[in-house]
Amino acid sequence: MLVHKLSLIILMLLLCHLGVDAKRTVTCEGGSAHLSCDLGFVKVLEANFGRTDRTTCISGRPANQINNVHCFRESSLSTMSARCDGIKSCSVPAVNSVFSDPCFGTHKFLDITYDCIPSKRSVTCENTQSVIVCGSGVILVHYANYGRRDLSTCPHKLAKTPHCYSPQTSSLRSRCNGKKSCSLSASNSLYSDPCPRVNKYLEVTYSCV
Repeated sequence: MLVHKLSLIILMLLLCHLGVDAKRTVTCEGGSAHLSCDLGFVKVLEANFGRTDRTTCISGRPANQINNVHCFRESSLSTMSARCDGIKSCSVPAVNSVFSDPCFGTHKFLDITYDCIPSKRSVTCENTQSVIVCGSGVILVHYANYGRRDLSTCPHKLAKTPHCYSPQTSSLRSRCNGKKSCSLSASNSLYSDPCPRVNKYLEVTYSCV
C-alpha cells in the first residue's frame, strides 16, 4: 500500500512538471495536426477544437465566421489523448467528423499543447500475454489503450483500421502501479471489444520510478 501511494505521488509530481518544455501546435479547420517526439512518447496536455480569438486562421473568412471566440469542445483533450498519447507521432484531422461541431457556422482551429515523456512501451497482441518489469524502482503507467492505432503493430489480416480506441489507463494504473512486475493479457474478456472483427493489441507506456 505504501509503495502504491508513493507511485501516485510521483505521478502527480510528474504531471505538475509537464509543460515546462511543452510544444504547441495550432491547425486550421480542414487541416491535420501533426504531433511528434524524437525522444520519448507523446502526452497531450491541453486541446481545444473551436475558436478562442479573432486572429487565428482568419484568412479569407468573413466576420460572421470568426466572431464567436467562446467556442469550446470539452472532449477535445480526451479525443486527442486517445489518438496520440503513448506513441512517437500522430496525425489528427481538425474536422467536425473527428471532434463534432461545437459551434455551427464558426471557422474553427485545433489548438494543442503536448509534451514528450521519456518512458518504456509495451505491446501485447490480442489473445496473448506479456509481463512488464522494472529492474530498479516500481512501475508507473502513463497511458494504456486496448484497440488499434496503426496497421503495422501486431500484423494480422484483420488489422483493418488504425482508429480503434479504448483507453485503459485507469485500469492498468490500478493493476500495475507500484509493482516490480505486472502481467498483461490482451483479450476482449478483460476490456470488452471496442471494434468487432478488428484484430487488436494492448499498448502500455510506463516508467520505472
